[in-house]
Amino acid sequence: MKPKIGVVLSGCGVYDGAEIHESVFALLALSRAGAEPVCFAPDIKQRHVVNHLTGEEMPEERNVLIEAARIARGKIRPLSEAKAEELDGLFIPGGFGAAKNLTSWAFDGPAGTIEAEVLRVIREFVAAGKPVGAICMGPAVVAKALQGAPNAPTVTVGSTDGPSPYDIAAVNDGLRAAGAVAANQTGVVVDEKNKIVSAPCYMMEVELPQLYDEIEQTVGRLMQMLA
Repeated sequence: MKPKIGVVLSGCGVYDGAEIHESVFALLALSRAGAEPVCFAPDIKQRHVVNHLTGEEMPEERNVLIEAARIARGKIRPLSEAKAEELDGLFIPGGFGAAKNLTSWAFDGPAGTIEAEVLRVIREFVAAGKPVGAICMGPAVVAKALQGAPNAPTVTVGSTDGPSPYDIAAVNDGLRAAGAVAANQTGVVVDEKNKIVSAPCYMMEVELPQLYDEIEQTVGRLMQMLA
C-alpha cells in the first residue's frame, strides 16, 4: 500500500496563496517516489487577493480551500479532516499564502498568529514521530507551530551567502525569535530529532529545473524517514 502524504495548500498563486510551481512539483515528486499525495487546505477566507499581473491588492474575497482546489483539480479536503493516524507524513509548499493564510507572519512576523488547524496538524505529526516536509516559507510555518516545543526545530529558508529576492537574514531572525534553529544554508536540511525536512526553493534565485531537483530531494529524504 502506498504511503499517504498530506499536502497542505494555502490557496492558489504565489502572492496570496500556495506557490503553484512548488505545489505541483511536490505532488509530482511524491507520486514518483511511490507515495499517494492527499491535498488539504484550511476552509478560511484569504487575508487578501492580489492581482498577479500588477501586484496590487484587489477588492474581493476568496476562500483558501476553494482556491487551493484549483491546484488539486478539486481533489482536496478541509484541513480539519487531516489526522496523523490516517496519514504517513506531511508536506507544506511555500508561497506567500504560507505567511498570510496559514500564519500571519507576512504581516506580524514571528509574533503573529497561526491558524488553529495548521498548529494542530503540525504538532500532531511531530508528536507521532511522522515526517514533515516544508519548502520556501513552509519552514516558517513549522517553526511557528512548534514555538515553545521541547525540541527546537532546525529548518532552512535559504542562505544569506547566495542570491535571493527576499531578506533571508530577516527571516532567519524571525525563525530564531520563534525558537527555531535557522540553518542558513541552501539545499535540503534534515532535522533528525523532529523528523523535519526543509529546503529554500523559491526563497533563493532558482530556475525551474533546480526547483524540481530540490523538491525531489526534499521528498526523497522525507520518504526515507517513513521506514
